[in-house]
Amino acid sequence: MACSTHLLSQSLYPSHRASTRLPFPARPAAASPSARLGSSPASRRRALGLRVAASAEQGRRQVEVVYDPQAKFNKLADQVDQDVGITRLNLFSPCKINVFLRMTGKRPDGFHDLASLFHVISLGDTIKFSLSPSKSKDRLSTNVAGVPVDESNLIIKALNLYRKKTGTDNFFWIHLDKKVPTGAGLGGGSSNAATALWAANQFSGCIASEKELQEWSGEIGSDIPFFFSQGAAYCTGRGEIVEDIRNPLPANLPMVLVKPPEACSTAEVYKRLRLEHTSQADPLALLKEITENGISQDVCVNDLEPPAFEVLPSLKKLKKRIIAANRGDYDAVFMSGSGSTIVGIGSPDPPAFVYDDDDYKDTFVSEAFFLTRNENEWYREPISSKATFSKEDLPPEVASVAD
Repeated sequence: MACSTHLLSQSLYPSHRASTRLPFPARPAAASPSARLGSSPASRRRALGLRVAASAEQGRRQVEVVYDPQAKFNKLADQVDQDVGITRLNLFSPCKINVFLRMTGKRPDGFHDLASLFHVISLGDTIKFSLSPSKSKDRLSTNVAGVPVDESNLIIKALNLYRKKTGTDNFFWIHLDKKVPTGAGLGGGSSNAATALWAANQFSGCIASEKELQEWSGEIGSDIPFFFSQGAAYCTGRGEIVEDIRNPLPANLPMVLVKPPEACSTAEVYKRLRLEHTSQADPLALLKEITENGISQDVCVNDLEPPAFEVLPSLKKLKKRIIAANRGDYDAVFMSGSGSTIVGIGSPDPPAFVYDDDDYKDTFVSEAFFLTRNENEWYREPISSKATFSKEDLPPEVASVAD
């Protein structure tokens, strides 16, 4: 199994070679410099000195020795990697949307069965991990007030789970740079937990497989196993049964996320769910339509929209206004997860009223696109992404359309 991170990497340093050439006469038929010189620094100096003196007396042809400090440094870096291991790690923690979400039944354990196409998108948090000298406690900090930093946070739960499963004793200092809004139906907390499991495994030398991490993660959250897919998956059960779907949608398909400041309580949404009032669309038929013909309004079904709109009536109004303002820019407008984010697929630009109407001045707006990852690598942060929490956050030159 490949570990995807390294403490030091050749890519961090210039690729050119710094060479020093030392001309001197040499004996005929001499062995190569590397073979002639001894293995220790002292023996190298002695061998080089004798060679210069002897060659100078004979006055024979000249050769040159090339000293390559880059190769020497790279060898040292490799040794540090082996001896010290990783001490710090920064990882991108992307969120997801549900392209469609069907609720198919109620389970004996109180959960609901679902069938959904999950897809990772380019909006995400950044998490910084550092090894802690403590062998008893993790320490979490964040840039957003109100996010718990105790053991109720899924990051800490994930690290505790990893230690329990592997018997390792690494503890961490963690800083969460939060960009994904909470209570949004975007799986930000679940992504953070998956990222923490991945990080802990890197620090421990990748002693667990991706499959093991995925299986373990279902113990602390239904959406967490999805993030160990390669970015797109058909999820069933509580969400923990994950079937990878390779590139169901174009990576360059743009979208806009619009989330009001109010959050939807997932518990309240499920409490109001009435299975008899849900869509009767076959989820496998929806999946087939999307993979063959792309996204349309008809296939972006979310059975949690009606109960979410009961919990938060203003959310229903927001969706209606986005659809009414659509000038053919969006292929589909729908809610993600249990809310309260409304997604417009097909354009990165929000409708003008989001910026012009004071009722939406504290609305979160972000453009995004679909994101995947390679096996044994974690998700990579896009070069740039644009997200704002209100129109006051925008640069002055931005009017009705976010550039």
